Amino acid sequence: MEDEELSVINTQDPLESPLDQLDDGEVAKPDPEEMLLLLKSPESQGRMIAARAFCEIQDGRAIPDLINLLQDACPLVRVSVAYALGRNSNSQAVEALIEQLNRDWNGYVRKGIVWALGTCGDRRALEPLLDALKTDIPAVRLWAASSLGQMAKVGYEIVIRAIPPMIEALRQDPIAAVRSNCAWALGQLCRELPSNVVYAVAIDALIEALEEDADMGVKDDAKSSLLRVGDPRGLQIIEDLEMDGLL
Repeated sequence: MEDEELSVINTQDPLESPLDQLDDGEVAKPDPEEMLLLLKSPESQGRMIAARAFCEIQDGRAIPDLINLLQDACPLVRVSVAYALGRNSNSQAVEALIEQLNRDWNGYVRKGIVWALGTCGDRRALEPLLDALKTDIPAVRLWAASSLGQMAKVGYEIVIRAIPPMIEALRQDPIAAVRSNCAWALGQLCRELPSNVVYAVAIDALIEALEEDADMGVKDDAKSSLLRVGDPRGLQIIEDLEMDGLL
């Protein structure tokens, strides 16, 4: 991850959505036939335009070329391709996204990849997302947390494996925005659990964040998650804190 700050993609806010720079406003949907041809353009601008088009268009014919473009020399092409593969995914696309996440030097591209992995709903994305949550730069950790929350419906075992690292990040990550996304994601994961030990530990972590985190945004997201889950203990603590004027 050396020279992360020298990325050729310059963003004003490194924690912004990986999709923010892909929105060019209200335009008519592009012609898929033209965009399929443009994916093979010798110019990086053409390849980027085509990849962005498949962020809006779902067409399985584009997937092989999009997978190849994950290794494009231009980071702007790669991040557009990552988002496009989030919209146009299959088993091979998931594997290619995971491989590129492990080798891409550009943090903005990795941020787009973790977003795409979260949308794919594939259990193979769990370990790469957990690793990103633990080891990557703040912007990638933030979106890894959100993507893990989106995987709540993939399966019970995915939820069980995701919760302990999520709790650790909620307690220890130095970036408040990352902790906020962990609080949101824990709420998503808890909604898929029965009332068992893992569920109780996750609720404890959300209550701890609500009561002890120094950042109001983290407190708000912890409160929102507890309200969405509807856990009686969490609801009672929220009521008590509000009565005491602490929320």
